[in-house]
Amino acid sequence: MHTVDTTFRITFSDEQYLQSKKYVEDMKNHKDRVYWIGKEHKSDDELILSHIAHRILSGFYNAYEGWYGSSVILDMINKQTNGDSKTA
Repeated sequence: MHTVDTTFRITFSDEQYLQSKKYVEDMKNHKDRVYWIGKEHKSDDELILSHIAHRILSGFYNAYEGWYGSSVILDMINKQTNGDSKTA
């Protein structure tokens, strides 16, 4: 199986930031949820930005609208790896 490390540069609105901030704040009331696996030591800002990226990329994948992706994904870098996050 092939592995690729991909880095996206995205743009987002103040509204998206505030919605993600509310989501993260709400998740703090539910520490036993799957959401927290691997995120226990991340800062609020890291959690908020991760949530924004997840929502944007999931929305692009599910929308099948090329214009959407080109309007929020500003850049994408891909590097084939050997499966352990090291460049092949």
